[in-house]
Amino acid sequence: MEGKKVYLTSAEIACLWTAYMNDSMSKCILGHMLKYIEDDDIKPAIRHAYDISSQHLKQLVEIFNEENYAIPNGFTSQDINEEAPWLYTDVFCLNYVNFMARVGMITYSGTISMSSRGDIRHYFTTALTQTSELYNMTTDIALSKGVFNRHPYIQVPKESSYINSKKYLSGLNPFNSKRPLNAVEISHLFMNIVTNVIGVQLCLSFGQTSPSKEIQQYMQRGKEISNKHIKVFADMLLNNDIPTPRLPDMGVSNSTTPTFSDKLLMFQMSLLSAAGTGNYATGAAASQRSDLVLNYERLSLEIGQFAKKGADIMIKHNWLEQPPGTADRKTLVSKKERQE
Repeated sequence: MEGKKVYLTSAEIACLWTAYMNDSMSKCILGHMLKYIEDDDIKPAIRHAYDISSQHLKQLVEIFNEENYAIPNGFTSQDINEEAPWLYTDVFCLNYVNFMARVGMITYSGTISMSSRGDIRHYFTTALTQTSELYNMTTDIALSKGVFNRHPYIQVPKESSYINSKKYLSGLNPFNSKRPLNAVEISHLFMNIVTNVIGVQLCLSFGQTSPSKEIQQYMQRGKEISNKHIKVFADMLLNNDIPTPRLPDMGVSNSTTPTFSDKLLMFQMSLLSAAGTGNYATGAAASQRSDLVLNYERLSLEIGQFAKKGADIMIKHNWLEQPPGTADRKTLVSKKERQE
């Protein structure tokens, strides 16, 4: 007796759609990077990342076809200017892939937990494994070249202890001294600085290559926000005598030639904003000093406003692809009533 067909759940439909959009964008950006990378140690990692995205897209299309699922438009070769000159340094390419692998690991672990069908869980589990291997690969290369930002060193604890006062959670009163940052708080502050550095460089490259004044101004605003957030987090570390990241040469070229479509630029920024919001929420939840929590919440609001402005621009230009959803029942009923 043949088993009954198990249909995709709403979560699986959403996860597959998101995966296709992200991989189609990544393939475009990685394809451009591959054309110009000269470092023989870095190029295999970028090639591996490109191959992973290409493989994922083929597998996703197979799933879509089997399910009669409309393939998303996503991003294609039309979103890249093949004649554009090099835009990113080799070290930036390495750090970009390392950052996107970190985002991918978080995303794939979530999609596995939301999937129930065996083949879908297998796809995302394999993708998580591949992305984890890519993260380790790029981290090893960055460490060997001295361009990986290690988190600050602090003294290893010699004994365990408990919090014995509510003052441990305080931090808002300017007249009271704040307790030193703990290891958990330091790790999130440091990582959010590194993430915002990626944001600054992407905004810089997108702003100088987009032909649209509107996009240029949006990217300039994004760069200002990232720089502001870097300063906020760095000041918190410096006030506790904790060193801030020493940033390697992760710059962009002086090219002003349009390299990627404005649609792709805006999608990448929406993904970066979503990752930033998630990082800040995690940082706030993990922090026990009230001033840190307040700063994360305040800065998250700024990211949210920036993301909303980006979404408005995308809708205005018909760049924002709509995720799969259910039918609007009220609209269906009203149409039926008009027909009758």
